[in-house]
Amino acid sequence: MRMVESGDVRLAVYEEGDPGRPAVLLLHGYPDTHRVWDEVAALLRDRFHVVRYDVRGAGASTAPADRGDYGFDRLIGDLDAVLDAVGRAKVHLVGHDWGSLQGWEALGRPGVRDRLASFTSLGGPGLRQAADFMRHGRPRDVAAQRARSWYIGAFRLPVLPELAWRSVLPGLVRRALRGDGIAPRPGHPAPTLVRDGINGLALYRRNPPDPGLDPRVPGLPVQIIEPTRDAYVTPALLESVGRWAPRLWHRRIAAGHWAHRSRPGTVAGMIAEFVEHVEGGPASGELRRARAGGAFGGRLVVVTGAGSGIGRATARAFAAHGAEVVCADIDIDAAKRVADGIARDLRITAHGVQVDVANADDMEDFSRNIISEYGVPDIVVNNAGIAVAGAFLDHTLDDWRRTIDVNLWGVVHGCRLFGAAMAERGQGGHIVNVASLAAFAPSQVLPAYSTSKAAVKMLSDCLRAELAGHGIGVSAICPGFVSTGIASHATYTKDSLREDAVRGLARRGYPPERVAAHILRAVHRNQALVPVNAEGKIGYALSRISPRAMRGLARLSKFAGKDRPYGRR
Repeated sequence: MRMVESGDVRLAVYEEGDPGRPAVLLLHGYPDTHRVWDEVAALLRDRFHVVRYDVRGAGASTAPADRGDYGFDRLIGDLDAVLDAVGRAKVHLVGHDWGSLQGWEALGRPGVRDRLASFTSLGGPGLRQAADFMRHGRPRDVAAQRARSWYIGAFRLPVLPELAWRSVLPGLVRRALRGDGIAPRPGHPAPTLVRDGINGLALYRRNPPDPGLDPRVPGLPVQIIEPTRDAYVTPALLESVGRWAPRLWHRRIAAGHWAHRSRPGTVAGMIAEFVEHVEGGPASGELRRARAGGAFGGRLVVVTGAGSGIGRATARAFAAHGAEVVCADIDIDAAKRVADGIARDLRITAHGVQVDVANADDMEDFSRNIISEYGVPDIVVNNAGIAVAGAFLDHTLDDWRRTIDVNLWGVVHGCRLFGAAMAERGQGGHIVNVASLAAFAPSQVLPAYSTSKAAVKMLSDCLRAELAGHGIGVSAICPGFVSTGIASHATYTKDSLREDAVRGLARRGYPPERVAAHILRAVHRNQALVPVNAEGKIGYALSRISPRAMRGLARLSKFAGKDRPYGRR
């Protein structure tokens, strides 16, 4: 540690790692000190020259004589002084909370901007971009952000915030840390927390948003790391930054406000990957996707049974909204046709891959290869399935085994293998399991199919509860009758059932593209259960209101089905 003078304050500056390596400067927020970055710095110091400092009035740095000297001019002057002391031509700046706000402000000032190689924001945009969002954003999005930003007005009040810091606020900070799954440790919160909190109130009082300032960020590579459970920043505010930063990478992490404490390995990995790419290294698949646009831009989506029907429609729908798609099917030719069509029609990267979802070894290899070659998927759609139609007494043991192996075990394999990788990565994600109206509507002629789909629905409910803490959503999609090729490819215990089934689904006129739209909406809204189309919604409602009536309808039914054959759903 050394002290660096900036005007009438002395800044405590800390350096680690080889000075010959690229420099990464970590800026802390309010009411933290440089110690909030301890875990991340420990992971970066073997690869970079890591620099941290306590901002004026915090930690070991001194406070200005004039309590009003916390404006951006002074803060950027402090950053300049530290850069002079470090003596590097360029540094990669990383900021959290108020450190992030200082970084965004530095991007708007040509003098200091020229000294930055890149900027990574862990949190929200700068005050310039936020002011533009508050003026021009959708009213409901603005209202939601204002609700989350309530503390800004409170900190600008006279006297009361100082009293709060001397009484209840230190305990609330520790409670907020525990709410993020973080245990207080030596250095964070700092022993100087009360003094730092009182001094830092001037940050809010001396830096009001100015809508007259230019929000544009010309040229510099910018990475946003979005903690998806941050209580203070809405996704809509972060999405608005894209219009101002032309070289923007947007990444997500399943964590709260102090993501660098709760998931230091993930945060350090994202910082290192970005810095090394800016320094000339190749971009990983995840980093490359982070620049894509669209509602699902930057996401890697795996769809099983993607060779036709709902699977094909879902793969194309995700690609149309910016996602890179892995189209998996037991029929490799069908999978490649879908992938090639996406690449040709939508100009989106897509991959056709063969997999037998019922084969545990095949799924192990499939998941391992996907993760190795393309990265951990953000969204997995377990869609592959088969239908066997006929009375229970006409089903063979092999009919039951094949149906359970594909419809249930295929989903179990997909959830287990990819869900574990998502949880370990720590960036959240979503799993979609395509079930059916048959999950809650009994039928005389689909006993094995209905049993497997009911199990998929229950599996989804169980998994949703378990993975919620990892930021991973799970949705069960339950379509009614959909006009696909399942009826013509299904197995029938009696040939007399085939003609009615094929004709009935063809007449239904409900295209798989509409099911795909429901799937995308379920992921976007993190919906647990989605009955699709009229019979799906009516069947679900009736199963809740009167299960007896559903059993009565089952006695009258001659055929009830919806999905498609093995691997082609």
